[in-house]
Amino acid sequence: MRFTKNIGFLLLAIFLILYGLIALFSLSFAGLGVIMGLLAIAAGIFILLGR
Repeated sequence: MRFTKNIGFLLLAIFLILYGLIALFSLSFAGLGVIMGLLAIAAGIFILLGR
């Protein structure tokens, strides 16, 4: 399996997997929204920068 060299798409993939797992298993803990928000912002910035 080959992983992407683009860190933005890698972060986006991690975000989508985590988001799906959270929805599927109804996971919740303090700070979850902050973590997911930061991950989404980081992925968006890296994608826009082309890295």
